[in-house]
Amino acid sequence: MKKLVTLAALSALALAATAAEAKDKLTLQLKWVTQAQFAGYYVAKDKGFYDDAGLDVTIKPGGPDIAPPQVIAAGGADVVIDWMPSALATREKGVPLVNIAQIFKKSGMMLTCRKDAGIKSPADFKGHTLGVWFYGNEYPFLSWMSKLGLGTTGGANGVKVLKQGFNVDPILQKQASCVSTMTYNEYWQIIDAGIPANELQVYKYEDQGVSTMEDGLYTLEKSLNDPKMVDKLARFVKASIKGWDYAMKNVNEAADIVLENDASGAQTEKHQRRMMGEIAKLIEGSAKGIGYLDPADYQRTVDTLMSGKSDPVITKVPTGAYTHAVWKKATGM
Repeated sequence: MKKLVTLAALSALALAATAAEAKDKLTLQLKWVTQAQFAGYYVAKDKGFYDDAGLDVTIKPGGPDIAPPQVIAAGGADVVIDWMPSALATREKGVPLVNIAQIFKKSGMMLTCRKDAGIKSPADFKGHTLGVWFYGNEYPFLSWMSKLGLGTTGGANGVKVLKQGFNVDPILQKQASCVSTMTYNEYWQIIDAGIPANELQVYKYEDQGVSTMEDGLYTLEKSLNDPKMVDKLARFVKASIKGWDYAMKNVNEAADIVLENDASGAQTEKHQRRMMGEIAKLIEGSAKGIGYLDPADYQRTVDTLMSGKSDPVITKVPTGAYTHAVWKKATGM
């Protein structure tokens, strides 16, 4: 009897292994570390949505020295999450990234300033030190400063750029008057560090006419020339949308799933649950549903990036930089 049970167990394991092998492998590169910003993908994996779609999805966390466009260009991922300014700038430089789904409808990017720095409007940035993220995240900032007519190399008539790490130390230590923050993350780090909201002045990029698209899903152009790959991408997008829909309706559970996948152990329940609530606000509002890239949003981003007075982020109108084909196949629309 023991031998029969063992054989049965081995047979079951073999069947499971065969089923796993039958699934199509797909690697997703995140833009940043494991956090609620990417909850929909972790939920889709945890809840078996990818399995149901016949996919074996590997989710690779990002970090301060990881640029998603470089990862996919080197063959390290099939899909990456990137901000559209970075993706379009990368495309102009020769890496043919294509947006296949736009998850975030709104921008969460801000400059958060100390009120005691004396900045009462963007016109007061002149002469101040501003913390800025790089690795492709600097493009919206550069477009904004160009729009204001402010140089970014210092001096009385410009601003001094401090290359900000992915933390808020420069504002806490008064090394910078303002720092880059997201509505769902760094702003709350400043609050939690002890600076109350009434001592801060916030400038949202969306309110300053430099709103650009953030977290979207991108693949390489060559992937879209392969019908089998397009089918795989469509299944991935469909399952991811299902994951995001679940996450938005079950904020706390989604945040907890993120925490379970955080190998660093650096995240906290309070911060991730709060982040998930703020992320949901950025996804809401698409007329056709999660993942649909509104051509007007795309055009606004392009116009913003080309509007620089002296040094535009992109110098020519992109062609073929996005497609609705994968999203339509995923949603049946």
